[in-house]
Parts: sequence; C-alpha cells; structure tokens
Amino acid sequence: MNYQELLQKTEEEVIQFYKVHSDDKLFYHNLGHVREVLERTKRIANHYQLDDRNFYLVCAAACFHDTGYLVTDHAVHEQKSAELARSFLTSIEVDEETIAIIEKCIMATHMPQMPETLLEKILCDADLFNLGTDDFKEKTRQLKKEEEAFRQQKINGLDWRSETIHMLEKHQFHTDYCQLLLNAAKAENLERIKNRQEAKLNKVMASENLTTDGNDPNILTITEESEKKNKKKNKDNIPERGIETMFRVSAANNVRISSMADSKAHILISVNTILISVILGFLLKNLSENKNLIIPTVMLLGVSLVTIIYSLLATRPVIAQKGGTFTKEQVDNKNVNLLFFGTYFNMDFEDYEYGIKAVMADKDFLYSTLTKDIFWQGKVLGRKYGYLTKAYSIFMYGLIISVVSYSIAISFFG
Repeated sequence: MNYQELLQKTEEEVIQFYKVHSDDKLFYHNLGHVREVLERTKRIANHYQLDDRNFYLVCAAACFHDTGYLVTDHAVHEQKSAELARSFLTSIEVDEETIAIIEKCIMATHMPQMPETLLEKILCDADLFNLGTDDFKEKTRQLKKEEEAFRQQKINGLDWRSETIHMLEKHQFHTDYCQLLLNAAKAENLERIKNRQEAKLNKVMASENLTTDGNDPNILTITEESEKKNKKKNKDNIPERGIETMFRVSAANNVRISSMADSKAHILISVNTILISVILGFLLKNLSENKNLIIPTVMLLGVSLVTIIYSLLATRPVIAQKGGTFTKEQVDNKNVNLLFFGTYFNMDFEDYEYGIKAVMADKDFLYSTLTKDIFWQGKVLGRKYGYLTKAYSIFMYGLIISVVSYSIAISFFG
C-alpha cells in the first residue's frame, strides 16, 4: 500500500470537507487548526521515526480529529469525527484494522486525554501543542471567541481564566519529546495567566472598596503597577527558560542519536561475526576441493573483518582528556567542561565540588559549560558516524564485490 499517496488523498478529503461545511463561528477549530495539528503530528512522528504505516495512521487521525465540530454538538465531536473518518476510509477500501486504530487515536483526544499507545500520545500532544508555545495567549483568545459565538453570550473573563488555569494544572504532555520541549513554556503560560487572574481579582476587590470607602484613587494604581511588574518579570524570564529548554532537547537528542549509532554498529558486528563463523566452519573445509573459491573467500573474510574493526571503533569509548583532571586555574578562566566525566574522573571530590560551585554561581559560566558539553557530544557523534559510515560502505560494496567474485569463480573456473 502506498501510504504517502493515501495520506495525500486523506488531506485533500478533509480540506474539501472544511470548505463545504465552513462555519464562521469556528474561530479556533477551523481548517487552520487542523493544518497546525497535522504539521505538529508529522514533526513529533518524525522524531520517533515511525514507519510509513504508523506515520499514516497518526496523520490521518490528525486530519479528521476535529471534523465533528462542523456537523454535530461540540460535546460529542470526537465520536462524530471518528465516524466521518470511518466513512471516508471505507469508501477508499482501507482495511478494518487501520480504520479502528485511527478511530482510537481520534477518541483519545477527548478531554481529559488518556492516550494509551504512542500514536495516541503523539496526536494528543499535537492537538494541545500550543499550551507550551508563545501562541498560547492568542489561541486562548480565539477559543473564547468561538465559545461566545456558540453560546451567543459573553463569557466572564474571570470565569474563563479560572477554567483555563484548571485545565493547564491538570494537563500533561504524554510524549517525552513534548515534555522536554514544551513543559517549561507551559509552566510560564500558567504562571502568567495566574498573575493576570490575581491582578484582575485584586482590581475587582479594589473597585468594591472604592464604592464602600469613598473612592481611594491609590488602590487601582497599586494594582495596575503590580500587574505591570508581573508582566515585565514574566517577559524577562522567557529567554532563560527557552535557552534551558534548548539545552535539554539538544542533550536528549544527542543521547538518542548516539544510542542509535551504537545499535547500528552492533548489528554490523553481529552479522559479520556470524558470517565469519559460517565461512570458517563450512567453506574452509571444502576449499581444498574448490581452490577456485579461495580468492573470493579470502576477500569476504577481509570485508567482514574490516567492517567489524570500523564498527568497534565507532562504539569504542574515548574518555581520556588530559588525564581526567583539571586545575583551579582552568575553572577560574572558565575554559573547562565539568559536565563530561572524562574531565574529572581522576579528581578528588573537593576539587570537583569547587568547580561545580563556580559553575552554579555564574550564569555565563554555566551556559558556556553547557555549550561546551553539547559541542563535544557533537564531536563524539561525528566520530561515531564517520566510522559507522565507512563500516556500512565497506560491508555493502565488499559484499557486492565478493558475490561477483564467487559468481566468476564458479562460472569460469569451477
């Protein structure tokens, strides 16, 4: 099955559905929202390197997950969205198992979200991705405007913020990717809306005091000043949180990529070890009778051996970095990476503690150390993948040449 072509048909169907059933009241749950959720779903799915089938399943669910808003009551829109997905997928002869998985993904977005599988978790996180982004305020405003349009009445700001705060406090991202990427920004959004709510409540209380006590003009002024300070404080904190999130995501990605490299190297080592065992165990016994196979056999043994060597070089740990020690001078000059164990494994604890305290006491030193750590992780990954690329190339081309050599030896010299 061509899943790429199938996804294109699904996207076209949903776009057409939104155009036909367009509703001016949908300020939030419109085609733009679907496109955003689909883009974020693809982004998270690519992070987890889903195969073509699973990639299609979660993306198809993302396409249909809110279509029910166009044709039914909002409270049961997930059920209707699942039905619409089933109807379309059945019409293009998609199998029942695929349809059932897509339906489950759509139903998992029902609040409160309780996804079970990775695909369900990916869709749920993509659906509420904006809770951890700078777009949160604008998206919340659009959602409030949509609710007011359907209720045909204004929603009290205090009530709306109270519901939003409750939702943010109860919500959690389900994939480790979104947890690392969005949790810090979500916490900032929650803190910001709490401050806003507190300021508004103080303002209401101050207004009541104005009526009762004879209009004290200082009460509102103090509240407004406090609100401005809170806004400035939150704004100033945003870059630091963003930087910390960047470091966390980068470090996690490097660890994941390193693990993938080790797995690939282990596969090559295992395959070639088995290949050498087979050659030594079976073919060499019969080489005296088949002397024409000596050269191809030696070539194949050489290819396997060199492949194993490069695979081992890719996974071989390198820890020595100036003997595993650093000096106080290096710490004072801020030119040492205290996060890499190769820097300090021969140190006394007191000396290492001195360095760590110096890092924690100086924000610039801390960020510089984190930057060095990410940089050297990248250097190590470059070395790993350099050896790994050579190992795969040697194995692939060497195997081809060996097979051709065997064919020539058997055909012309057998």
